[in-house]
Amino acid sequence: MGLTYEWAMRGLKKQNSGSLNDIIIGTQWQVVGTNEDGVTGQFTGATPFKLSELDPSKFTSFDDLTQEQVLSWIKNVVSGSNPATNYWDHISERINDEIFKTKHSVVEILSHELPWSTGSIADSDIVGPK
Repeated sequence: MGLTYEWAMRGLKKQNSGSLNDIIIGTQWQVVGTNEDGVTGQFTGATPFKLSELDPSKFTSFDDLTQEQVLSWIKNVVSGSNPATNYWDHISERINDEIFKTKHSVVEILSHELPWSTGSIADSDIVGPK
C-alpha cells in the first residue's frame, strides 16, 4: 500500500545569539499520509536545532525563510542518513496504524439505527434499569 505524504509546519521557536537574530531552534510540524482510498493518518512532531551546530555562513534571515526550506531541515533530521536521528520508520508506522484503525473501526449500531427500524426507540430497546 503506497501512501502520499503532505508535510506542514505548525510552529517555530527562535532565539537571538551573538550577531544573529531569530535563529530557528525548534519546530513543530505534521505529516499526513493518504492511501489510495483517500484514508488518512497523521503524525505530529517537534524537531529541535542546536545553536552550536549553526553555520553562520549558511544562515537565512527569519523573514527570508520558506516553509519548504524549514521542512527540508526537518526531513533531513527525521528521515535523513543519520541513524541517530532518523525515525521515519516510527512516523510511517504511526500513520499506517491510524489508517488501519480508521479503515477497520468497529461501529456500534443501536436498534433504532438499523435499516429496518422505524427510527424510534421502544421501551424494550432500552438497556439497563427502567
